[in-house]
Amino acid sequence: MTHPDHVRNFPQPLSGNEMPRSGGIASMMRLPVQANASGLDACFVGIPFDLGTSNRTGTRFGPRQIRAESVLLRPYNMATRKAPFEHLRVADIGDVAINPYNLLDSIARIETAYDAILSHHCRPITLGGDHTITLPILRAMHRKYGKVGLVHVDAHADVNDTMFGEKITHGTPFRRAVEEGLLDCHRVVQIGLRGTGYSAEEFDWGRNHGFKVIQAEACWHQSLTPLMQTLTAHLGAGPVYLTYDIDSLDPAYAPGTGTPEIGGLTIPQALEIIRGLQGVQLIGADVVEVSPPFDPFGTTALVAANLAFEILCVMSP
Repeated sequence: MTHPDHVRNFPQPLSGNEMPRSGGIASMMRLPVQANASGLDACFVGIPFDLGTSNRTGTRFGPRQIRAESVLLRPYNMATRKAPFEHLRVADIGDVAINPYNLLDSIARIETAYDAILSHHCRPITLGGDHTITLPILRAMHRKYGKVGLVHVDAHADVNDTMFGEKITHGTPFRRAVEEGLLDCHRVVQIGLRGTGYSAEEFDWGRNHGFKVIQAEACWHQSLTPLMQTLTAHLGAGPVYLTYDIDSLDPAYAPGTGTPEIGGLTIPQALEIIRGLQGVQLIGADVVEVSPPFDPFGTTALVAANLAFEILCVMSP
């Protein structure tokens, strides 16, 4: 296939017709790798971190397996007719070098890395890593954009005050984000919350702070396209960050995660949520909580890779 002249200098995924998909360097979608976000419109970046998990670890290996499974992806979205690599300069900029022995030092390292990414006016799509990582990313986003809207797709609200006395864990990031003034709380949407908890008020904390909370039960047996039309109107103008926890999906589709909950979203609903954000000012996103030790066939990582590509397509004109 020939490309228009303006595309020739854009980084392109390595074609399966040039190198078999079983070969080559396993960057995200087999894109070129570069050391930083200079000159890029968007980038894929990994955070191999699981120091914030409370039960099943392993998400530190998530970015690597997501990249490995992403070799199955091709550069054109046949459903939406999006060709992001013809319109955006995109590369894989590798992983943030977290400190595997120190959570707080890792948080500081993530903030520094994202300050640098955003200084290049680049929109990061992050491969996690547990959900703790969204807090330092939001801190960097706030320094760049001020208070931001948030679309949070998850089985869990992640608004605990503490876990085992700790303020920063994968179950606390959005309470900290509210306390630190990082979010425009009336432009925060949570989708897919469900399961068991420790009190009846767990999902109401966000509502009491202005969040729009859509529990999983409200999504059963229906398309989410009408919901997303309502939610995008609610988000309105202004910057929005998307955080996608893979455990929002039912474990039938995504078993490789640390805290699975039955009764979750389907893959078509996941696609409807992401595609429904077309037209929103999406400034960055993450896909988190993929745990390869519980994903022996790569199913969960393959889903995550596809969702990350769908996010890139939404960022593309």
